[in-house]
This record gives sequence, structure tokens and C-alpha cells, in this order.
Amino acid sequence: MHDYQGFPFEGMSYELYWVFMILFWGFVIVGVVVLIRWLIVFAAGQNRDASSPSHKTPADILRERYARSEIEREEFIQRLEDLNER
Repeated sequence: MHDYQGFPFEGMSYELYWVFMILFWGFVIVGVVVLIRWLIVFAAGQNRDASSPSHKTPADILRERYARSEIEREEFIQRLEDLNER
């Protein structure tokens, strides 16, 4: 039949050896893909603007809503005045 001399898993069937090889390379490939995705996400986090504050003030949020036309000018002015009274 087969000559198993030098075969790393003596006594294991040849078919079972291939199953283990496929699983091994599958884990290697999945590991590389996960590592690359993690590196991309990590690098994207490092590219954020360091000068921008991580905490937005209520006035900043109000200005963003006005810029996106979510609120009208009159409502923007009224709410900004309300915030400045505090």
C-alpha cells in the first residue's frame, strides 16, 4: 500500500492527515485575515484628528444640527440663546 516511513504522523491514516492539514491552513489564513482587519481598524483610530475634542458641547451639537438643516434658523437662534443663559 503506502510507504509511511518518514511520515510525521505514523499510524494516522493519510486521509486524516489531510483533514488536519486543511484545518491548520484554514486557521492560519483566518488568523492572518483577522490580524489585517485589526491593524486596519487600529490604524484608522490613530488617524483621527487629535485636535478635535472628544466631548462635544451642546452648542456644538446644535450647530451641527443647524448645518444639516435639521432645525430652522429661528429655532437655532432661540436654542443658542437658551444655552447661553445657563
